Amino acid sequence: MKESDCLHEDGEVVEEELVEGAPVRRKGIYLLPNALTTASLFSGFYAIVSAANGVFDNAAIAIFVSMILDGLDGRVARMTNTQSKFGEEYDSLADMVAFGVAPGLVAFFWSLKDLDQFGWAVTFIYVAGAALRLARFNTQIGSVDKKFFVGLPSPSAAACVAGLVWCFHAFEPANWLTALTIVVVGGSGVLMVSNVLYRSFKDLDLRGRVPFAAILLVVLMFVVVALDPGTVLFTGFLIYALSGPIRALVRKGRRSAPKPE
Repeated sequence: MKESDCLHEDGEVVEEELVEGAPVRRKGIYLLPNALTTASLFSGFYAIVSAANGVFDNAAIAIFVSMILDGLDGRVARMTNTQSKFGEEYDSLADMVAFGVAPGLVAFFWSLKDLDQFGWAVTFIYVAGAALRLARFNTQIGSVDKKFFVGLPSPSAAACVAGLVWCFHAFEPANWLTALTIVVVGGSGVLMVSNVLYRSFKDLDLRGRVPFAAILLVVLMFVVVALDPGTVLFTGFLIYALSGPIRALVRKGRRSAPKPE
């Protein structure tokens, strides 16, 4: 028996957990973290509806809202000790909608739908990449270095696509913009299923003391984002997406460099 298995009795969720070595069956689900996951799912769904209605800036913003809510639900569950197998599965399915289907369809309705089969093929590369990335992540929990992600995280890939749409949604359709969309959407999908390592920043100590000037840097970051959020967020997440391949090329170059005699 695994540490936590979901069972069902009369339609109710029952989870069996090991508490001090003894199996304990608990009925029901935890409300707070699953409510946040539901809000993240709703934001992803809202992004799809907004894109279908041609309101692309709202669609892009909704995906970023999903990112914030997705980051909160796990932290709230850990802080309140309300982790559960049901919550993990529900979170993964919500992530597939918010960071897989929603960004792909937003980009498709915005720029790729006029490319016919090629447009939906590029969109499917992204959606399939997100599904495979989430499935691989779920199977690698506890078996990889927490300092790194294997492949581009799906929220970061979604942020690249949403940032692109938010940054350029007011531009007139153009060949260069369509080409950029193809590169960002298709490239993000490929990077998600790659073996490229990305810093997770989970090793950062956010509880320790820092110099007073650090808070001024945080204030400056908020000001810069507020000036032009679409451009700043797109640039920031694009740099993060490119950091993995660049770091991999640098490491490969160092290994292949001839050693001094």
